[in-house]
Amino acid sequence: MTYDVDAVRGRFPSLASGTAHFDGPGGTQVPAAVADAVRDALTSSLSNRGAVTAAERAADSIVLDARRALADLLGVEPTGVVFGRSATQLTYDFARTLAKTWRPGDEVVVTRLDHDANVRPWVQAAEAVGAVVRWVGFDPATGELTPDDVAAVLSERTRLVAVTAAANLIGTCPDLPAIAELVHARGALCYVDGVHYAAHRAVDVTALGADFFACSPYKFFGPHCGVVAARPELLDRLRPDKLLPSSDAVPERFELGTLPYELLAGCTAAVDFIADLVPSRGDRRTRLARSLAEAGAHEDRLRERVEAGLAALPGVIVRSRAARRTPTLLATFADRPAADAHRFLAGLGVSAPAGSFYALETSRWLGLGDTGGLRVGLAAYTTDAEVDRLLDGLARFTGAG
Repeated sequence: MTYDVDAVRGRFPSLASGTAHFDGPGGTQVPAAVADAVRDALTSSLSNRGAVTAAERAADSIVLDARRALADLLGVEPTGVVFGRSATQLTYDFARTLAKTWRPGDEVVVTRLDHDANVRPWVQAAEAVGAVVRWVGFDPATGELTPDDVAAVLSERTRLVAVTAAANLIGTCPDLPAIAELVHARGALCYVDGVHYAAHRAVDVTALGADFFACSPYKFFGPHCGVVAARPELLDRLRPDKLLPSSDAVPERFELGTLPYELLAGCTAAVDFIADLVPSRGDRRTRLARSLAEAGAHEDRLRERVEAGLAALPGVIVRSRAARRTPTLLATFADRPAADAHRFLAGLGVSAPAGSFYALETSRWLGLGDTGGLRVGLAAYTTDAEVDRLLDGLARFTGAG
């Protein structure tokens, strides 16, 4: 089967601008089908969820369809899918809820590889109840975070380990199943930031060993909102703060206020779009796996081209070196700030931003302070010609071209 990137690109109106987008890790471009779904929901007859009027049933259908779509994407039960404003907001909510079960002296583990959205909520929740925070570093030379690194900080007091499935700054994908096995052997929970991972790999939350898996649809062609997936029976044991008259059912007890129906309609459309990246037969989960495998192979091939091109440029240091990683690269320059490269490329119609992208602990652990580097993110719509434009631009920036 041949991946047809031109056919994929034809479904993204924004790509007609001519900008070469290497900024997908911060949020992908949106296909027309997703925008249409959002518009159609907003302009249709909708009410609060219910079963009496057609408008009530339409709203209910949008929510249930979105839960089924994300369940297919993540390999979970629909009743284990929680929607929120963002993955950050949801992680804060779950941190506060889980902290109710912690006692002074209990331990919470966070890593230097994670986006701050999977660090600070846990640090602050631990501080609020007198729990101890344990930190896991990674090898800055290779970008690797190993199960042994995590095992070294686990104890009989460990209650939760927060770890990324893929580092948004340098792309490292730790061995989550092995890490989760160690965590569960201590009787602790594993909260996984899958925001960057779900944009590039087929997800099976159970196989990964995640008790909670957070992701953001806007990182995979959808609208701006957040999702946390967990086993319904685990969610049923948790008692979040909520309004007295709001539903106590799972997962509704975790969803504060009225859900944004139009955004959930867009989420369903985004999942269906991914399933159709490579036209094939089968149920949606089967088609998702095929499409993500084909798109992933395309992205990884382009990543290798970018890596080879950067290696040939003087004074460029690539920080993304892990054996298993997403098609995301962080580069720094020996004699110039990465922000200068960002601005130079922007003048050429190439969007590759610079910064630490909220992965402050990662940037600092790499010795880059809070400034990070130039992040190059490849997506399902990236082409060889765009990679050529990126590399040609960086050759000019470094004086090699």
